[in-house]
Amino acid sequence: MKRFFLCALLASLLPVAALAAIDVYQFDNEQQEQRFRVLTEELRCPKCQNQSISDSDAGIAQDMRTRVHSMILEGRSDDEIVDYFVSRYGDFVSYRPPVNAQTSVLWLVPLILLGGGGLLIVMLLRHASAKANDDEGDAS
Repeated sequence: MKRFFLCALLASLLPVAALAAIDVYQFDNEQQEQRFRVLTEELRCPKCQNQSISDSDAGIAQDMRTRVHSMILEGRSDDEIVDYFVSRYGDFVSYRPPVNAQTSVLWLVPLILLGGGGLLIVMLLRHASAKANDDEGDAS
């Protein structure tokens, strides 16, 4: 009975081991492997929102990693590979979207908020300084 229970327990753990598989990609040289690492960190998973395809376990991210690998082995440049994914998934797939009419909000809003915050600080400091000067004038 113990043997049966032990066999059943081991058999139930086998699927878990299969889920822990790691993708292994073969490259011709170290430069290709480095390019693969950089590209998979720069491309965002369309399903996971804020994970790169190197960090994501989603099926689409695995497909994208496989496609990056094959394109590197085909001799495609990094720009060609990124352009391929941008054409399929849009600018969202890149952590560094280009500056154009569609992405201008992504680039301008932080600058506007930073400028507005700086202006607000200057105005508050001037107001506080003017109030301190008025208080000094009233005291004398």
